[in-house]
Parts: sequence; structure tokens; C-alpha cells
Amino acid sequence: MSVRSTAKARRGAVALMVAAGLAMGAAGCGGGGDDKADKPRASASASEGGSNPSAQEGQSETPMAELQGTDGLLLQVTSAQRDSGGFVTVNGDIKNDGADSVVIPAQVSGDETEITKHGFSLGGATLVDSKGKKRYYVLRDTDGRPLTSIGITNVDAGQTIPVFMQFPAPPTSTTEVTLQLPTFSSGTIKISG
Repeated sequence: MSVRSTAKARRGAVALMVAAGLAMGAAGCGGGGDDKADKPRASASASEGGSNPSAQEGQSETPMAELQGTDGLLLQVTSAQRDSGGFVTVNGDIKNDGADSVVIPAQVSGDETEITKHGFSLGGATLVDSKGKKRYYVLRDTDGRPLTSIGITNVDAGQTIPVFMQFPAPPTSTTEVTLQLPTFSSGTIKISG
């Protein structure tokens, strides 16, 4: 078996474990009514074909970072949680503070063919560890789909849509990273866990 084949098989196995872990986590978090019934929900197109963040556990009331986008779009990062599986999940909300409906720029999906062939996502996001001099890209499942919120193509005026992005975790000594999303400003976030 060649080195390339071995590496490809290893990536596939890791992505399969990630997908299985996410499925088990989602099954364990499902269920009953919560006290957030009055919170605006994303439209059906926002969850089309993909997963939405669960309860977005560990979120703070005040965003840890706000990334300004085009046409009044704002990404408010509410948590960046490291888990024992070696991943970091970044949760937040995309808001439209403008007066008109805004189409989210296609650049947000990134430019990798493997990601863009699965439709609109936040697959262009990266975490930058300046201390370790590394950049971390959004994780993908075994079919190449990014482990982010997908299918969100526009945000109505005043609408808030919960989003998530999952990345490989930097070393535990790294607690601050810069979140970058194409067409949005960059923001420093603190990883907990």
C-alpha cells in the first residue's frame, strides 16, 4: 500500500469516527421541550441536508468575538469548546443587522472543490494558532462534507441563525486562536475545555 493510500485510509477512518461521535452526541441531546421556544429559529433552508448545532452548550450571554461581514452581516462567536476527541467546536450566530435581506457571499464556503461540491457551508473558515504557527481547516466527513452549518444562503433583516464549525484541536497549551471566515473580519477567540 502506498503512503498516499495509507494517509487517505487514515483520514477516512478519522472522519468516520468523527461522524459516528457526532451522531451519538446528537442522539443523546435530542428531545423534549426547552425554555427557548421564543427564540427565532432558522428557516428550513438553513438546516437543509445538514446538521445544526445542538443546544450550543457552554455558550455565554456575551459574544467572545464579533466578526463583521458585508451588508450588515455579523458573526457572533459564543463558544469555542475543546473536546476529548481532539476537536474544537465553535458555536455562534449569524445576524443580519441591516434593513434588507442579505445573500451570504459564496466565498464563505471556501474554494476547495471537495467542500464546494456539497453546497453552501461555512467550509472556508479557519483557526489560526499564531503561537504554534499553524492554520486549522474545517473538518470533513468521509464523503468530504464540511462539519459546519450548511445550507444557509440568505439572512432576512433582523434574523439570527445559530451556526457551528468544527476544527482539529490545537495543542492544549494553545488557548487563544484567531477565527477567520472569508468576507468577514478576523477575531480572537478563547478555547475552553
